[in-house]
Amino acid sequence: MAEIGERVNVKRGKLIVVSAPSGAGKTTIVRTLMAKYPSMLFSVSATTRPQRGAEVHGRDYFFLTKEEFERRIKDGELVEWEEIYGNYYGTLKSEVNRALHNGRIMMFDIDVKGGLSIKKHYPDDTVLIFIKPPSVEALHRRLLDRKTEDEATVARRMTRVPMELEKGNEFQYQVVNEDLKTALAAVEAILTTHTNVEAIHSSSP
Repeated sequence: MAEIGERVNVKRGKLIVVSAPSGAGKTTIVRTLMAKYPSMLFSVSATTRPQRGAEVHGRDYFFLTKEEFERRIKDGELVEWEEIYGNYYGTLKSEVNRALHNGRIMMFDIDVKGGLSIKKHYPDDTVLIFIKPPSVEALHRRLLDRKTEDEATVARRMTRVPMELEKGNEFQYQVVNEDLKTALAAVEAILTTHTNVEAIHSSSP
């Protein structure tokens, strides 16, 4: 595991990957940091799942047909991809390359396998951060307490947890999210160690 050290020089873009089991708090952490550091780009995934409600193509997801997605897989246009519950999800190589070449910082909120794939393709540009729950039992309780999914769906998510925790050990940083404020501060410290990103500073009244 890496230690949080001195700020490093940034000559081109940087990829900040945050992964975790569902319910561990990664999305809350990523959204909070994106709001505080608006110069960062958020990695928009491609998917074949149906577009929902107010979702916008190119902002929430790149919505592709199954045929288009599979063509992009064949043509090597995806850095990583996975089929989850019958739908494809993946990261477009063109978006990542554009961010790096333009010296931008791109934040990812993706699963552990995807995170490791990005590190494999961009080893010198990627920082991997794994958000760990304080325990498997605590994670299960969080998923149930959200009341956004039925028990069968929660149980299905829990079957992935051992694999996710094992893969998480391959990440450079592991941050335990027992207290959100503390975990957020730790991830922010990693971010500012590896990038030159600047936060929004509210004006004094």
